[in-house]
Amino acid sequence: MIAVDEVTRPPALASIDETGLAPDLILQIVTKTLHLAGELTGIELGERLGVGFQVIEPALTLLKREQQCEIAGGTMLGPPSYRYRLTDKGRVRAALFLESNHYIGSLPVPVTQYNAFMRRIARERTPVSRETIRQAFAHLVLSPRVIDHLGPAIAARHSLFVYGPPGNGKTVISQAIRDVIKSELYVPNAISVDGNIIRVFDPVHHEAVDERTPLSGLTKSDTFDRRWVRCKRPLVTVGGELTLDALELGYSPTSGFYRAPLQMVANGGVLVIDDFGRQHASPRDLLNRWIVPLESRIDYLTLQSGQKFEIPFDTFIVFATNLRPAELVDEAFLRRIRYKVLAVSPTFDEFVQIFENCCRERRLQFDRTLPEHLVEHEIRPRKVALRGCQPRDLIEQALAIAEYQGRERQLTTDLLSEASLSYFVEDEDLASA
Repeated sequence: MIAVDEVTRPPALASIDETGLAPDLILQIVTKTLHLAGELTGIELGERLGVGFQVIEPALTLLKREQQCEIAGGTMLGPPSYRYRLTDKGRVRAALFLESNHYIGSLPVPVTQYNAFMRRIARERTPVSRETIRQAFAHLVLSPRVIDHLGPAIAARHSLFVYGPPGNGKTVISQAIRDVIKSELYVPNAISVDGNIIRVFDPVHHEAVDERTPLSGLTKSDTFDRRWVRCKRPLVTVGGELTLDALELGYSPTSGFYRAPLQMVANGGVLVIDDFGRQHASPRDLLNRWIVPLESRIDYLTLQSGQKFEIPFDTFIVFATNLRPAELVDEAFLRRIRYKVLAVSPTFDEFVQIFENCCRERRLQFDRTLPEHLVEHEIRPRKVALRGCQPRDLIEQALAIAEYQGRERQLTTDLLSEASLSYFVEDEDLASA
């Protein structure tokens, strides 16, 4: 059974003080939300802002007192059931707030609360055993040596350098690391730093797990702070498109708020730097950016004003490359990446096992003579090294050829031979062309 971290929930809010936010910031978001929606009940407004009605009631009371909000209807059951809408004066005020920033959504979480929560998670995680690692990588054909080198790195949740020839599953290995941690994680929709809003939840990288219950009556029994979203542990993979800007806060003058950097989006999960060394930024620049976070487990971000603040760096970074490590960085940089794993080429028996797994995944009948023929008559005569990607690639090409020719969907030696002709580079043909 794979170890599972117990899911830690941010506690539910009982009052406005527990939000940790300035009343003016709450007032701004309440006003902008009503401006966008037109009309909402107190319960619906609280639902959109991720808090109970008692948190937003002071803002509504102030808006009503200043004749910027009115009650448009509702029942006699009390203020949570009333329908609220802005007056003309309220809409003017909302327009002024929108000039400052366009953020509308759940109330942000103060950075102090976010930091405390992430540090609590880091202290409470479940230890990882050898059996846990072997089960998590059971779907991959890896040598026991590779698995035992991966284990300590994953248990420490520090940084990992996976290197080796192309096509041996470095990316797949890196991405499978998240499977070791089967627990889920609460991610804030946004955080606040002295009134500046940073959007953290990213639907591209955060897979939300719905645990919301429908509203019942005038109150909602919360078991956690609904400014946070329950998600699967994030897995963020970036390749050659990575730039240094993606590792810093991204400010939009149009929206007036910030986008969290990649390592913050991946906090509590895994960040895979695929094809390390082929980014627009040099390996030295990337590692210079992460020297402090890799060792201290604290990252420092900078606002437009120049103000710096810290966040926990609870991100498992995996650098995956097919380039020689010595050509990328010097010894001092490699020392800061604590664990290194060489993704070796498969043996013949491992190649056959990978071929069988690929057949099973595609619901194809496995015949051992097929990979044997492939190795003896197509790969070795070309003096090509065995690679973990070859069975998958050649099977897919063989099936594509069969479909194109109107043949039955099954593998044959002649289909694999024909696939090999268009898969491997023929240097002799190039020389004579």
